[in-house]
Parts: sequence; C-alpha cells; structure tokens
Amino acid sequence: MKQAVETKPIKEEASKAIDSKTQQQIKKIIEATEGQAGAPIRVLQKAQGLIGYLPREVLEIIAREMRIPLSEMYGITSFYSFFSMVPKGKYVIQVCLGTSCYVKGGQKIIDTLKKELGLESGGTTADGRFSLQTVRCIGCCGLSPVLAINEDIHRRVKPSRLKDILSSYR
Repeated sequence: MKQAVETKPIKEEASKAIDSKTQQQIKKIIEATEGQAGAPIRVLQKAQGLIGYLPREVLEIIAREMRIPLSEMYGITSFYSFFSMVPKGKYVIQVCLGTSCYVKGGQKIIDTLKKELGLESGGTTADGRFSLQTVRCIGCCGLSPVLAINEDIHRRVKPSRLKDILSSYR
C-alpha cells in the first residue's frame, strides 16, 4: 500500500527546465509501470534515458506523480551508480580498474586521460564532449587494460594510443 504523501505543485523553475512534452513522457512512463515491483527504479532509468541525467526537477515530478517521498527518490538515485544527477558528456569514458586492468596499467590510462582532458574522474569537459569514470570491471579481463567509450570497448589500451582513440570521438 502506498503512503499518503503531501503533494505540492511543481516549482515554476522546474516546469521551465523540463518542457511539457518531457513531463508528459515521464507521466506515461509512470503509468506504464504502475503497480509493478521495482517501478521507481524502472521509471528513473527510463527518465534518465530521455534526458540523459536526473535533475532535481525530474525527481520532483516522479516523486509527486508516484506519490513517493522525494527523499526516497534521492535515496534510490544516489545508491545506484547507474544514475546521475549531473549531465554527462556526449561520450562517457569508463576506465576499468579491476584487478587485471589495474595490474596491466589501468591507473596509467586514468592519469593520461586526466592530463589529456583536464578533468578528474567523475568530471565532464567544459565543452560537454567527454565524461571520465572509473569502474571496477567491464568484463573483458582477458583484453586488459580496457576502456569503454559509450558502447565501444577499446582493448589492450596503452597510454600512447589514447590521443588516437580520443580523436575518433572529436
């Protein structure tokens, strides 16, 4: 049974940041998952797929429409590393630092990318093109060290090859 939650109208700035078309799409997503186990996670995943991240305004809309406390939405969003409340770059670079990749030079790849892109892990370049993340395993241990750029897996990466790899995404 759902808790009764006080609902308030969306703040004026929220409705400006998230257009009415996107709000309607989010409402349709919520309706499609109503009563399903794990519905909040599914809704958050699909909303992030629409927008690219989960700004506060989206969390407020979802919380209100699902009659779930906003604090619960924040709890889910901050618990799962898949979710992001900040915009990511067009190309998300994930560098594996699992045991095999780390031993074979994963940290050198991170260090080189930090220097090349001028950002720390978790950051996004000023132009919004690249975001840099470290992950524990990409699942390609036999090809280590690896990095993923969106859906592309780059194997046996050497720091000296990074400029060439990045140039194909510029």
